[in-house]
Amino acid sequence: MEPVTDTLPPKDAVTSVPVHPLIAQRWSPRALRTDIALTAEDLRPLLEAARWAASSGNTQPSRFLVGLRGDETFDRIRDSLVPGNENWARNAGALIAGLVITENEKGPLDAAEYGLGLAVANLVLEGVHHGIVAHQMRGFEHDKLRAAFDLPATVRTVVVIALGHLDGPEALGERLAARECAPRTRIELSELAFTGEYGTALY
Repeated sequence: MEPVTDTLPPKDAVTSVPVHPLIAQRWSPRALRTDIALTAEDLRPLLEAARWAASSGNTQPSRFLVGLRGDETFDRIRDSLVPGNENWARNAGALIAGLVITENEKGPLDAAEYGLGLAVANLVLEGVHHGIVAHQMRGFEHDKLRAAFDLPATVRTVVVIALGHLDGPEALGERLAARECAPRTRIELSELAFTGEYGTALY
């Protein structure tokens, strides 16, 4: 594989203590190479990682529609994206729609979306391990995606994930290129980890 342009600054997370490199290196780029395809076999370890995510009551509510660039599934998922996402995600090697089943034979699955989140986190981190980047999106037309695949009433659309190999920011327009190069930020631990009562910082 040809090296990616080095015009992109390092994007590793700046953490208060060391974390696993897969976590530090994960980010959500939009610049994806069009000269490198993804295959179903490339995605197999990512989907296998998703399959083995923690699952409430082992209900396993996650389902995935997988499109490879150039196939009909990809086109139908792409066509559901809002314009601001479609204009760069069309270059992805794959588009995956993350779905949940909302009930099973025992009744409603109240934690279904939580389960999908765990599965997608596994998928994305496994992608980092294999040099495949991912960008998760909520900017798509749910009804259009549902209709495109004639989804059952018990299946809910949640997220679309663009996957591929990283390109440089020059592959994007000026506005998105600036966002691509911007530093990554997060709130401090003191703003999210509490003890004793809500708002009392643990750190």
